[in-house]
Amino acid sequence: MPVAAATPRKTSAINAVRHDWHRGEIEALFTLPFNDLLFRAAQVHREHFDPNAVQVSTLLSIKTGACPEDCKYCSQSGHYNTELEKEKLLEVARVVEEARAAREKGASRFCMGAAWRSPRAKDMPYVLDMVRQVKALGMETCMTLGMLDEGQAKDLAEAGLDYYNHNLDTSPEYYGQVITTRTYGDRLTTLANVRDAGMKVCCGGIVGMGENRDDRVGLLQQLANLPHHPESVPINMLVKIEGTPLAEVDDLDPFEFVRTVAVARILMPESYVRLSAGRQEMNDEAQALCFLAGANSIFYGERLLTTDNPEANHDKQLFDRLGIHPLDPRHEASDEAHEEALRQQVAEQEAADSGLYRDAMAYQADGKRAAKHVLDKDTGRPAQRPLDA
Repeated sequence: MPVAAATPRKTSAINAVRHDWHRGEIEALFTLPFNDLLFRAAQVHREHFDPNAVQVSTLLSIKTGACPEDCKYCSQSGHYNTELEKEKLLEVARVVEEARAAREKGASRFCMGAAWRSPRAKDMPYVLDMVRQVKALGMETCMTLGMLDEGQAKDLAEAGLDYYNHNLDTSPEYYGQVITTRTYGDRLTTLANVRDAGMKVCCGGIVGMGENRDDRVGLLQQLANLPHHPESVPINMLVKIEGTPLAEVDDLDPFEFVRTVAVARILMPESYVRLSAGRQEMNDEAQALCFLAGANSIFYGERLLTTDNPEANHDKQLFDRLGIHPLDPRHEASDEAHEEALRQQVAEQEAADSGLYRDAMAYQADGKRAAKHVLDKDTGRPAQRPLDA
């Protein structure tokens, strides 16, 4: 007797935004045939984003080294001898100069990182000034400064900070193998303070630290089941640094890294999934697979805090080869602006239908009504119309 085929669900239902993912569901995604997983991830990506647009950020270390945390992957930890030169907090003018240079090279977001457990009161005025001045350049701003209390998060938000980065790093189960000086709960509290202050969240993790697939499942489950998905989800490949406890850990299979990117895309459909640390060790083919799997954000430039990153010119060449273009959020319309444009159009149409007024600006010299300019939600610019419209 033939078995009746199951009725397929619509893609939109399968790929709906959720916050209640079970481990078994995530494990099942990881075990899909590679081609099937990438196909589904690409479908999700295309439902929510331009598949050929990539958001570009630049990262600057504004205070380097001597961090009191014992993160076993980090060259900046004061617990390990990595021969990293310690630097004080950079001057605001230097930070603004670096941001301006990043903007000229194509970056739309400028991220600033400090090796602190949490910001000190005496440093906050300088940090807040950095945010204000970089914002004045027309760039998005992001910072990673360690743990934040409610007051610090509020101050950063009032200064105009767009994103705050605070990674979970790995699963709750594996976390103690990597870090002992702050708890998983500490990290979740900082994320809640950031969200409550009205800032966007940049939060992801690191793979290839000796964890197993169960831990990668656990990390993504934690991220996907947050009350709000992080707007940006960096997926880092461990950069092995001599002098750190993880310097000799076995390499992660590149296909497993691509799988992690693809599953992140499926679990968090509306988030930007970023290729972060470790791209220096990836060949172009691996990066292309990550873009196919739904990655749509990168760090651009030669350095990521204290580790190497593919040179900007090489990134541009890769983009050209793949037909990818940088996303410029300055040309994006917000949902509110798009909705206001629609409301205005409806009001105009209702008024015109009732004969209450005639908009002289909407008519051409020959008396025919000119085409309306409709905002394109993705670009914020007037939507292109066919020449014969």
